[in-house]
Amino acid sequence: MSQSSPRPIRRVAVIGAGTIGASWTAWFLSRGLEVVASDPSPGAPDLIRRMVSDAWPILQGLGAAAGADPSRWRFEADPARAVAGCDFVQENAPERYEVKQPLLRAITAALPPEVVVASSTSGLLVSRLSEGCAHPERVVIGHPFNPPHLIPLVEVVGGTTASEAAVRTAVEFYRAIGKHPITLNKEVPGHLANRLQAALWREAVHMVAEGVASVADVDAAISEGPGLRWALMGPNATLHLAGGDGGMAHFMRHLQPAMEGWWRTLGEPEVTPELQAKLIAGVAEVTGGAGTQELARRRDAALARLLAARAAG
Repeated sequence: MSQSSPRPIRRVAVIGAGTIGASWTAWFLSRGLEVVASDPSPGAPDLIRRMVSDAWPILQGLGAAAGADPSRWRFEADPARAVAGCDFVQENAPERYEVKQPLLRAITAALPPEVVVASSTSGLLVSRLSEGCAHPERVVIGHPFNPPHLIPLVEVVGGTTASEAAVRTAVEFYRAIGKHPITLNKEVPGHLANRLQAALWREAVHMVAEGVASVADVDAAISEGPGLRWALMGPNATLHLAGGDGGMAHFMRHLQPAMEGWWRTLGEPEVTPELQAKLIAGVAEVTGGAGTQELARRRDAALARLLAARAAG
């Protein structure tokens, strides 16, 4: 990748405009950027239109950029044509190498070498995704958490193939548009946040499988307890406070040995069809039968209030 001054990013290509891509589109537009979206589905433009419309009042409440325009996007079905003239690419195709690899090859072949291509993949390896790409050193992971138009986190991974310049460009771009990028020093399947989430869910499933608690009470054990603290600080800082005036040093001396003992009893559940049915029924009970769109609406409204409260605090 060129070591010269990076080109200013004003136009972004969103390649793959399903739920994640449409959400990215809403956020990019709210930051005053122009978007060119592409997706093989004929219903993609309608999905983008609906998601941008639904998200716009929330985004305005969170402080959209001056001059931000929700209509400043266009659709181009051909991904190679969509990226033409764009300064950054956010790829959001389905989570399979056999889909993403040829798409990324087509995209990178159509771009100047200095344009960074970031994949929203939730767990694939960038070194494999960039195989056969033109200038693979500019292909990085830029993994958001759902929904991207509200959750600040973006995981940036360069692995063994991306250049430091490409990683730096991605981090600086995400930070400039109001995201909280973190950089992984090496690539691992699932990156960082999803591995932490998977570890917690594994134990949650184990507790249900062993009959320790219902699905509803497992969920409440997080949402009504440590999840509230985790919205403010991560697990290490939380345990630092658990150590009282002595902080993390006191926690390590007096509380960590007990926690290490719990580690040795953590489960590795086998998710049988019977356990799947139990989890599905439990989630239906937790959600009261509400549809996913209604649950997402409630979640997004609550997230907006939480983000506003954090900003004010």
